[in-house]
Amino acid sequence: MSKVMNGWSGDIRSYRLSSLVTVCIAAAGFVLQYIAQGQGVGMLSWPFNALFLAVFAAFIVLLGAGFRTNGFVLWLGGIPFGLSLIFAIAFLSLLGGVIPQGISSGSILSERLGLSRIFSGWPFSLVVFFFLCNLGLSVVWKIIPFRLANLQFMLFHGGFWIALASGLAGASDLQRVIIPVYEGHENSRAYIPQENRIVQLPFSVYLDDFSIEEYAPQIVLYDPDNDRVMQGEVTGGTEVSKGYRAVWPGFAVTVQDYLPHALPDSSGIPRPAEGEKGIPYAKIRITSGGKSIERWLNTGSPFIKPGVVQLDRFYLVMFPGSPKVFRSGVVLSGSSGRRIAELEVNKPVTYEGWKLYQMGYDEKAGRWSQLSLIEAVSDPWLPAVYCGFFMIMAGNAMFFWKGMKRERV
Repeated sequence: MSKVMNGWSGDIRSYRLSSLVTVCIAAAGFVLQYIAQGQGVGMLSWPFNALFLAVFAAFIVLLGAGFRTNGFVLWLGGIPFGLSLIFAIAFLSLLGGVIPQGISSGSILSERLGLSRIFSGWPFSLVVFFFLCNLGLSVVWKIIPFRLANLQFMLFHGGFWIALASGLAGASDLQRVIIPVYEGHENSRAYIPQENRIVQLPFSVYLDDFSIEEYAPQIVLYDPDNDRVMQGEVTGGTEVSKGYRAVWPGFAVTVQDYLPHALPDSSGIPRPAEGEKGIPYAKIRITSGGKSIERWLNTGSPFIKPGVVQLDRFYLVMFPGSPKVFRSGVVLSGSSGRRIAELEVNKPVTYEGWKLYQMGYDEKAGRWSQLSLIEAVSDPWLPAVYCGFFMIMAGNAMFFWKGMKRERV
């Protein structure tokens, strides 16, 4: 019997036993999920999740150090059971990848089994719990007694345990909220879209300035009957500027003059203006059948009607360029004091444990938007997860270093 229970023996019966127990664990999880009417595992939040993780880690250490000769404990921390659990995690992850998550399937059985919530369900939680027991025991057995030769194993597997356990335990403490703030105003409240509720933040955000840089506009031909836009064959540069030329069947358009920021004077003639106030104007020459006419196009704004040219049943239109960069100049105020910062897409700012990202704006208003949408993310367990990842990287580095030493010998 001891041979069967010895997880390190690699006996085929041990693999069979491990596979059977793993299937039973997953099946028990689905039964619990069904009994709970599809409700997943309730996640603990700080400080109870930290306390649970500390007790769990201490339990594994005591179990591994005090009962390392026990047949059941050897099997629990053995390779066969670990491999069986890995296959179970892979299978459940595959289900979670194939079946849309967070979306009701309409099937009562599927909902009660929690197939649309695999990663927060009982089957996945139970399998991962036993996998952490298995992995933790294997690490304890390498640490006690300590041998330098086992350092690579301890770093890699210990880091994996820390990263996985911290990521799961801290999932309930992850906060992702949206802060809407208008130019010239301050806001200390945020919105959680998933829960459709407002929360109070430990700091406030004052929007001093919001600005958008756009790409050059486009001159296109619009067909209102078929509601479609037709691009011309372009020469003289890819962006609208002086000398830009586009050709459509039957006529050609050449830009005679281009003003990226202009406003019309009292007579309607566009004049250069300050960047924030002005809009793009293009003086074009339309040539068709040997005849030419000149007109002004503009992209329009919330205050100025777009300038278009009608050509039979078509309209020559200048579309505004798509946003290149949009940024928010903000003042952050909290317990650590005031801080002036600039938010840009993919350039977050960290403040009092929160990462602030430039998320969006009022797209209908375009570059005249007074509204900035800022995403704030708080993940207090992230340092522990990173610590685990760095340990894994250190273990991998030692593995390759040892391999290179053996090749030299």
